[in-house]
Amino acid sequence: MPDHTYFANLIWQIADLLRGPYRPPQYERVMLPMTVLRRFDCVLAPTKAKVLAEYQKRKGGKLNDDAVDKLLNKAAGQRFHNHSPLDFDKLKGDPDQAHRHLVSYIKGFSANVRTIFDYFEFETEIEKMREADILFLVVSKFAEVDLHPDAVPNAQMGLIFENLIRRFNELANETAGDHFTPREVIRLMVNILFIQDDKLLATPGTVRKLLDPACGTGGMLAEAQNYLREHHAQARLYVYGQDYNKRAFATAASDMLMKEVDHNGGGDNVKFGDSFTDDQFERETFDYLLANPPFGVEWKKQQGEIERERDKLGLAGRFGAGLPRINDGALLFLQHMISKFEPVLPAQQKHGSRLAIVFNGSPLFTGGAGSGETNIRKWIIENDWLEAIVALPEQMFYNTGIGTYVWIVTNRKEKRRKGKIQLLDAREFYVPMRRSLGDKRRKIGEKEDGRDQIAEIVQLYGRFAEGETSKIFDNADFGYTRVTVERPLRLRYHITDEAKARFLKATPDLDDDLEAIDQALGREPLRDWAAAWKRIEQVLHARGVRWRPAWQKQFREEFARKDPEAHPVAKGGRGEGYEPDPDLRDFENVPLKEDIDAYFEREVRPHVPDAWMDRSKDRVGYEINFNRHFYKYTPPRPLEQIDADLKRAEDEVLRLLQEVTA
Repeated sequence: MPDHTYFANLIWQIADLLRGPYRPPQYERVMLPMTVLRRFDCVLAPTKAKVLAEYQKRKGGKLNDDAVDKLLNKAAGQRFHNHSPLDFDKLKGDPDQAHRHLVSYIKGFSANVRTIFDYFEFETEIEKMREADILFLVVSKFAEVDLHPDAVPNAQMGLIFENLIRRFNELANETAGDHFTPREVIRLMVNILFIQDDKLLATPGTVRKLLDPACGTGGMLAEAQNYLREHHAQARLYVYGQDYNKRAFATAASDMLMKEVDHNGGGDNVKFGDSFTDDQFERETFDYLLANPPFGVEWKKQQGEIERERDKLGLAGRFGAGLPRINDGALLFLQHMISKFEPVLPAQQKHGSRLAIVFNGSPLFTGGAGSGETNIRKWIIENDWLEAIVALPEQMFYNTGIGTYVWIVTNRKEKRRKGKIQLLDAREFYVPMRRSLGDKRRKIGEKEDGRDQIAEIVQLYGRFAEGETSKIFDNADFGYTRVTVERPLRLRYHITDEAKARFLKATPDLDDDLEAIDQALGREPLRDWAAAWKRIEQVLHARGVRWRPAWQKQFREEFARKDPEAHPVAKGGRGEGYEPDPDLRDFENVPLKEDIDAYFEREVRPHVPDAWMDRSKDRVGYEINFNRHFYKYTPPRPLEQIDADLKRAEDEVLRLLQEVTA
């Protein structure tokens, strides 16, 4: 029996017919829906007559469309049906009307399949092929490809479709990263996700659920299925996904439906919509979660709804821990996924959840103490959910060459991992690709250099030991207290004609009072504001005058100037500490494991003896500075080597000049 690559290549050859009207990155607009159509046509062929007979009996009856759909699905023996009298063989019979017949054929499907083709926007492509006079030829070529389950079992069909998705996304590599994750990255994530569950998944009758809330074309769902099929064939993994990209959603839903990944929904388990504002799996929980959300995507359109949920539900909702900055919603996805964790209740066969998510570097450290990002990190780490972070090689993705990180988050850490976080530096675990695909120039797990990088990374992960590329930390190692350090405000009193003019312009009724003050205190600067103000109050008291607070404030603005040599200004003028100078305010990030008072005396007091801490403003933050923990010092070259290089460069310049001037 031919393998899946044979059929994928066969379909790939048909794509050549599109050359001209379509550019190669656009081939998938036709080829993926046509592959789906042909598969469904072959699957439904044995029961076609039965479905048509049932449809004739029910057509125009009292049953609603949903009820008729269910009856026809039952007649088809599938979770979908087609009640059109047409099939691919009949579509070849009338070349001139191929476009009308193909549209009519698609409309004959059950609602779940029609929805998929609506999101493929396939009628637009049918019309485009008709205008280019290639539609009939494409349909005829597909009719020759036998995709009946007897020739192509469900598992093999899944591999064919995955192969095509990968090829088409690689053609469109400039945008593929928006909804396509390299397969080897998914394999690494899936291996780590299931790393401690061999015993659980080997238990007969085990059923588990997995969600990808940014599923794109469904690659993560498919790879998770492949892993279970290879390692735990007796376990059942129901996979679910959601995406807001129409074509990506249609592709993923088709893939799930074609492979019959489960008998509890299949393609219906993949939903269309924005996971933030239209959660299709509200109040559901999952054993596993996977995602590669878009990097650096703003969430301004969803802001109002997200903030309303945060304000109304707090931590009982999805976003109570905090909201990241508006131009990067990555951490919103993480909170959304954590909200779908299964609780740990062994007596009820609830074993908690594990998730793996791909981020760029921003969620590691963006935002200081008190910001939305750090509050989210604080919430996750203090709940002891962050198990590990794996740094991937750069240039692994199709539309970005930046560094990426896989976060593993779970509410069921192994005993040895409790209170700990593992950082694994896999940035040098790769082989270069012979041919770049967009920004993707590196890959892992191909064994081309005799190494299996995926296996090596997973082994390092499972070993959970200190080493050059693996480091173990306490949760508290990533936390700090942001302490506000104040220094006293130092003001001098000095009256000038210019300042008098400004003051009297704002408060003309105080002319006589100001003249009396000017006479009493004189024009020499006084570097003790408190003493100067006390004398001013005496002058005003002698005149039987009491100034309003606003006048006092205006006076200080005009006649007080900062002076580092002046005396500190007592708070309230009564010796209850000093007024802080906002311009001299500073902050210290004190590690959680350090005593704050001892740190202050050691690190701050020797440099600024007049400083103090305002502990009422303390904020606890968390950040993960990955590079700092894996930094390798490279000593500078000896001066002799540098001098020798410069001398050689000078000699070369002189030689070239002599050639030019000779």
